[in-house]
Amino acid sequence: MIGFIQSSNLVVRGLRVENSLMFHMIFDECEGVLIDQLSISSPKLIPNTDGIHIENTKSVGMYNSVITTGDDFISIGPCSSNINIEGFICGPSHGISIGSLGMHYSQACVSNITVHNTIIRDSDNQVRIKTWQGGSGSVTGLSFDTIQMKNVLNCIIIDQYYCYRKGCQNETSTISYISYQNIKGTYDIRTMPIHFACSDTIACTNITMSKVEILPYEGDLVADPFCWNMYEIQQTLTIPPID
Repeated sequence: MIGFIQSSNLVVRGLRVENSLMFHMIFDECEGVLIDQLSISSPKLIPNTDGIHIENTKSVGMYNSVITTGDDFISIGPCSSNINIEGFICGPSHGISIGSLGMHYSQACVSNITVHNTIIRDSDNQVRIKTWQGGSGSVTGLSFDTIQMKNVLNCIIIDQYYCYRKGCQNETSTISYISYQNIKGTYDIRTMPIHFACSDTIACTNITMSKVEILPYEGDLVADPFCWNMYEIQQTLTIPPID
C-alpha cells in the first residue's frame, strides 16, 4: 500500500501498483492532489483491495488511469469534497463507492464529486452511495456523467440501510442533488440495474436522471427498478423506466 497523510500539492503520476493485500493507494487529510496515468491491479476475488481510497481530503483530480481490483476501484470516505474523476477504465472491480459513511453513529459529509468519461466492465457495482443507519451528515452535489458499462451488477445504487445487526436506528445521512447523465451500457440480469433504497426518515431529494439507458447483457429485462423514498427529476425517459 502507498499512503499519503496530511500532505498538500501532491502529484502522483505514471505509477504501476500490483497485488496489494489491502488498499493499493490511500489519501487521508490531503489537499491539492493530482493523480494521473496510474495502473493498479489485483485479482478480482480478493476483498478490501480498493484501488484508490480517499478520506478527509479535498481538491483532488484523478485522470487517465486503469484499475482492476477485488474491491472498489475508487472509494471516497467521509469529509471529502471537490473531487474530479475522469478518463478511467475499470474492471473487474466493485465500481466506485461513495462511502460507506456514518459508521459507528458518526457524522460524515461528502460534496462536489464528479465522475466523467469512464468505462466500467465486468464489475459487481458501477456507481454506489452507501450510508450506515444511525449515522448523520450529508451527501450532496454528485455528478455521474458519460459512463459506459458492460456486464455490470448493481449499476446505480443508493443504499442507506447498512447495519451491523437487526433493528438499527433508521436515521442516516441526507442525500440530495445527485445527477446521473448519459449512462449507458449493459447489466447482468441477476440483479436489478437501478436500486434506490433511501432512508425511511429522510428522503433522497433532487435526484436527476437524464439519458440513462441500461440494457441486459444477456437475457430479458428484469423487474422494474427499486425506488424507496426518493424524489427525482426525469429529464428523459430512462431504460429501464422508473415510475
